Amino acid sequence: MGLKIYNSLKREKEEFIPLNPPYVGMYVCGPTVYGHSHLGHGRSYVVADIIYRYLNFLGNKIRYVQNITDVGHLVGDRDIGEDKIQKQARLEKLEPVEIAYKYESSYFDDMDKLNILRPSISSRATGHILEMIEFIEALIEKGNAYATKDGNVYFDVRSFKEYGKLSGRSLEEQEEGERIENAKDKRNKEDFALWKRAENEHLMQWSSPWGKGYPGWHIECSVMATKYIGSTLDIHLGGIENMFPHHECEIAQSEALTGKPFVRYFMHNNMLTVNGTKMGKSLGNFIILKDMFKKVEPMVLRFYILQSHYRSPLDFTDEALQAAKNGFERMKNSIFGLKKFVENKNEEVKKEFHDVIKLKEEFLSAMNDDFNTPIAISVIYEILKISNTELLNTNPDIEKLIYIKNLIEDFTEKILGFNFIDDNLNSSIEDKLIQNFIDLRNKYKIEK
Repeated sequence: MGLKIYNSLKREKEEFIPLNPPYVGMYVCGPTVYGHSHLGHGRSYVVADIIYRYLNFLGNKIRYVQNITDVGHLVGDRDIGEDKIQKQARLEKLEPVEIAYKYESSYFDDMDKLNILRPSISSRATGHILEMIEFIEALIEKGNAYATKDGNVYFDVRSFKEYGKLSGRSLEEQEEGERIENAKDKRNKEDFALWKRAENEHLMQWSSPWGKGYPGWHIECSVMATKYIGSTLDIHLGGIENMFPHHECEIAQSEALTGKPFVRYFMHNNMLTVNGTKMGKSLGNFIILKDMFKKVEPMVLRFYILQSHYRSPLDFTDEALQAAKNGFERMKNSIFGLKKFVENKNEEVKKEFHDVIKLKEEFLSAMNDDFNTPIAISVIYEILKISNTELLNTNPDIEKLIYIKNLIEDFTEKILGFNFIDDNLNSSIEDKLIQNFIDLRNKYKIEK
């Protein structure tokens, strides 16, 4: 069975066929860098990493683009209000560029701990202002956008007849004030901002044909995605909370300009809750990844995330995390035992092991079924049961154990992205390092 992906545009699973195989253009909505990454970010980017890794495993050549939003994302995700970066800059008494760099570095530090591969291109919104202005000018020329006397530019939603095809929401269903606030100079309340006029005190602003201002949130993704991938993306991934209005607006402005399908496969990971409640700072259940890593190793959190299918809601509880920790330790210990036994044994594997091959096919079948990582992980346990049983034999089959070891490394490390660390090995290295420092100190003391 080939890879099938649930396409949010079609609301069904479809066989994945890239536009220009084996090349794949994949775009993932990146973070708005105004604070440290939280659990929701952890889930979203672990999911993206799994998709990236598995597509690579299947032999595709991927250009993976992820944006860094460092301007234009307003508080409340609306068209009026204060920029999130600017608000944080005022709170911390820093320049916006300092805020963006600080939290971008923090974001990548957290992602590295989760063993998430870096994108092919990590593009910052502030580095693409000229392209955004050109994009907006072209939309105005085509009649899909309009500038107002106040210096704002809006996309005319009614000029794009298919608006709502992703979320399934008609214009009549979009109530006043829901996600998109009605600015006074809009023609229609559904229209969304492409460019916003900046007041004199606004910390981030650029010259444009409409006066000093800054881009809207939605335009950024369309510009950066099409610049680095092309008019049509193979895969666009993001959180389900961004399906409307963000992704809906991306589709409208992109397809209005190019006349081509913007995305072939739109993918959305579901929400993360904490003890059954949506995570939020006001509720006191907002969990920062850096705080989480003080309590549990990042690979346990990765394991916990992958035990749930990406399209299912994931509820975070201490009990579930502890269960994940126990499960991950069992997996890790079995793999360490297997690796230690076959270490320095280089027998060529010539046999076929049908019980293991059957499980290999089950693993790949699970991954091909819209990246079903919970089933894939359960198959890994079944493979490790076979290796554990073989290790208990008086004369274990070395070839079989080597075959399983190679297979397990592919599945757990290359595809699922687990980074197994031997605590005993780390302790040994640290002891040697400390002893080296002691020896150096004594040497320098003698030499004065």
